[in-house]
Amino acid sequence: MKNVIVIGSGIAGMTCAVRLAEAGVKVTVVSPFPSERSQSVMAAGGINGVLTDCEEGDSISSHIEDTLRGGCFLAGRKAVTGLCESAEGIIKHLENIGTVFSVDENGKLMRRAFGGQSHRRTYYCGSATGKHIVSALIMELRRYEAAGMVERRLWSCFYSALIRDGKCYGVILFDETKASLVSLTADAVVMAVGGQNSMFGKTTGSTQCDGYSAGKLFTQGVELKNLEFIQYHPTTVETKQKRMLISEAVRGEGGRLFCLENGKRIYFMEDKYGPQGNLMTRDVISREIDALGREVYLDITFLGEKEIDKRLPEVRELCLKYINLDIAKEPIPVAPSVHFFMGGIAVNLNHETNIENLFAIGECASMYHGANRLGGNSLLAAQYSGIVAAKEIIQRDTGAGAPDFSAELTAEQGRLNMLKADNSSQFPVTYIRDMLAEIMQSDLGISRDETALESGIKSIDYYISVADSIKYDSSVAMHELYSLTAILHLARATLTCALNRRESRGAHYRADYPDTNDTFAYPSIISYDGGKYRVYLDKEHKYES
Repeated sequence: MKNVIVIGSGIAGMTCAVRLAEAGVKVTVVSPFPSERSQSVMAAGGINGVLTDCEEGDSISSHIEDTLRGGCFLAGRKAVTGLCESAEGIIKHLENIGTVFSVDENGKLMRRAFGGQSHRRTYYCGSATGKHIVSALIMELRRYEAAGMVERRLWSCFYSALIRDGKCYGVILFDETKASLVSLTADAVVMAVGGQNSMFGKTTGSTQCDGYSAGKLFTQGVELKNLEFIQYHPTTVETKQKRMLISEAVRGEGGRLFCLENGKRIYFMEDKYGPQGNLMTRDVISREIDALGREVYLDITFLGEKEIDKRLPEVRELCLKYINLDIAKEPIPVAPSVHFFMGGIAVNLNHETNIENLFAIGECASMYHGANRLGGNSLLAAQYSGIVAAKEIIQRDTGAGAPDFSAELTAEQGRLNMLKADNSSQFPVTYIRDMLAEIMQSDLGISRDETALESGIKSIDYYISVADSIKYDSSVAMHELYSLTAILHLARATLTCALNRRESRGAHYRADYPDTNDTFAYPSIISYDGGKYRVYLDKEHKYES
């Protein structure tokens, strides 16, 4: 029987695990927390798809073109076509397994408008779509757990991959309950670990998503793609712990952005882009808000309390709870924040990396979104990527067995023990993590330039040079201790990609190169070898074949 390890238990990971298990593949799902705590539950606005009863004039081909255009044509047409053509089947399947979509008085699925799309094709569950999908997938996964086809390993984190001669044979995990390492071998490993939100400090995402897995794999020879394309969500609010997302659903339901000038409301997006200005793509709106340099508000009060409670109850509850504001009576003060990563682990059409039998799916993989993601496409891509990876793994022959990795495990356990020692350094690990977030926010913001990017690289190079002699506070979790160096390498790679893309495209805006340049009309790939970072443009379409 085939044996597959899935790292991550959000929507992408669970979808892949379910598809593997129903085909007779034994699956081990690894995550530090239950699926109920995955970042997937935060997805609010909806999932895109063109169904048989779509809006008049809409079509799958229109969805494809909107996606390609929104991503500035850096995503592969084959990949995007597969994604969009699968949407109806995925949405119908979600219904069948118990996802409670919002319906009208006739029982038909409701859809709303979302930014960058030519038609209303975003299906939703109020403004808590991710939470409903996660709930339905948890029940599916539990059926296979009960049947013995799925084993969950909670309170465990990815530590490193077992790679030899360009092939992956399994993983080393950090068991938080024992504070020790354990190795697992498998016929394939699937990474479904999300983005790198906490690398930027306070964002809309989960602090669990810190980028360690991608950074560690990068140092082990896995190529990364399009790291410079980081989506700032234009409408978030500040809380003590993080930036809270004000879903695009608010603008999809007619919400209007404005600023004040001499006490008068200026609807700046509508003034510049027309009636659909509030539904421009997220990169455009974020840049416009950033350029204003003043307080911006989002108004949905005109919808009325009854309709708000019907269409946007979670948003109203969030604002009441965290900022003591009633959106039925007052406009919401909003600002952009890091939200989604179009870049990540480079994968081919089957979601396999440049390392054989190592796959990546969901937000941690770069495939469908190009230079900018359309809202509503991420939930679709999470499931589609899991399905594609599972299909590829199912049809492959079982491997011949793994070589002996006991020496690697012993060496890594020794390194972990060293981290517990009382090392001497002027910087505690928490200080460097805070400084890293400050560097990434300031030097890799909505608007970038060569001076800032080079400054960020110089700072991170210094922290990498001292990372092996950091003062480790015993109050810090072990994951914080061993993950720092890999996260620094990922941050350095991200800044390097941004520095090398000397143009503005999608979510990457260079103030010193404000125009789009056809020379850079290709995805960027970065690799790491012996301390050297190599960036190249994928002109040969290596990851689309």
